[in-house]
Amino acid sequence: MTIKYLPPTFIILLPLLCSTNPLVLATPTHDDQFHNLTSKPNRKAFEIIIGGGGVTIGGGTPSSDCPPPPPPPCSPPYQPPVPTRVEIATRVIQEFKKRIECDPFQVMQTWTGRNACEYKGFRCAYLKKYNQQAVFSVQFNGFGFAGRNLGIDNFIEKLPDVSIFHANSNNFSGVIPESINTLPYLFELDLSNNKYEGEFPSAVLGATQLTYLDLRFNGFSGRVPPQVFNLQLVALFINNNKLEQELPWNLGATPAAFLTLANNKFCGPIPKSIGQASETLLEVLFLNNQLSGCLPCEVGQLRKARVFDAEGNFLTGLIPNSYACLGNMQYLILARNQLHGPVPEAVCRLPKLVNLTLSNNYFTEVGPECMKLIKKKVLDVSNNCIPGLPCQRPTQECERFFNEPKYSCPQVQQIPCLGSAPYLTAEVSIDLPHPQPTLSYPALAPGSH
Repeated sequence: MTIKYLPPTFIILLPLLCSTNPLVLATPTHDDQFHNLTSKPNRKAFEIIIGGGGVTIGGGTPSSDCPPPPPPPCSPPYQPPVPTRVEIATRVIQEFKKRIECDPFQVMQTWTGRNACEYKGFRCAYLKKYNQQAVFSVQFNGFGFAGRNLGIDNFIEKLPDVSIFHANSNNFSGVIPESINTLPYLFELDLSNNKYEGEFPSAVLGATQLTYLDLRFNGFSGRVPPQVFNLQLVALFINNNKLEQELPWNLGATPAAFLTLANNKFCGPIPKSIGQASETLLEVLFLNNQLSGCLPCEVGQLRKARVFDAEGNFLTGLIPNSYACLGNMQYLILARNQLHGPVPEAVCRLPKLVNLTLSNNYFTEVGPECMKLIKKKVLDVSNNCIPGLPCQRPTQECERFFNEPKYSCPQVQQIPCLGSAPYLTAEVSIDLPHPQPTLSYPALAPGSH
């Protein structure tokens, strides 16, 4: 707008539009008043100074326009809350649930709600790394789950905090996913008594945290990779499969205390490296395979072992004298082989023996110490070739065996531990020792876990 005449007695107050600075007012002086009364204004506008700047009012072109206020900042996009570890597991379980077509014990009826910790078959624990609860254990033993091509793939590897996965006696098949080696806490894996087939699952070779591996009572076939015996396992159960070929040469590298290889088709000799497991191996089951050759002297180095079972193979030769060093042995089972010669008296002096079974071989002699064990029903030498004892093989059968060519086995006469094993020279106790319960023999039953 244009102000053509400013009365001298008025002060124009203009609203402060574009600044918060103090308003400086200009009033006309006496000369200005006289000039306004006597002459036409020769200025087209008055300049009102506001703070240190000016706003032009009148017909002149303004020096600048007041910019509009900036728009308010945009709200950040919606970020859903980070799911908890239990919520992650719950979603995975709900997807897995859709694949199960047979649930004979109605376990999945408990798989409702948003908290997997309350589901049957799952256990939770506090995970310090995330400061929250997490599903750490899967216990499917005996649930009998079944479904079309039902496997643990797309399930186990999506449970990031699982430490224990037990699924004995179900109907899982397919492949064990390679991605299980990305699970940082997985230390127990039990897939025994399921429907797995094919070669030994290489996926477990990368699961370096495993301490317990149970694959028994499946249909795995072929060879066992040597890397299995480099895993830091406490227990390895691979019995009752269709595994074959020779046992890996590095079998003794295993730190396992319990080694069960029974009821397969392994052939060839027992590796001499078994002696390297002298500090860790407690129980080893080789029974019912096709092993051949001599009993390795190195077995005598297993000074902590309490179970050695090689029944039902094609082992031949004599029992090495080094077996007298098995001071903790309770179950020494060598039945149903082709062993022969005298039963070593030193072996019959082992102080903790509760079962020395040598039946169905071709032994020819027992001494006084062994006769004591026979009377105590600790030693079984039935169906051998020992004169004067009952229940032996027919003479003709024994003659036929000894007339056949034999595999030559080295025999060391000296007992390596003679100076450090007092039981070899002291009187044998009449009382029978109390055996410790074994963990390996129950593994020969499919439903045990």
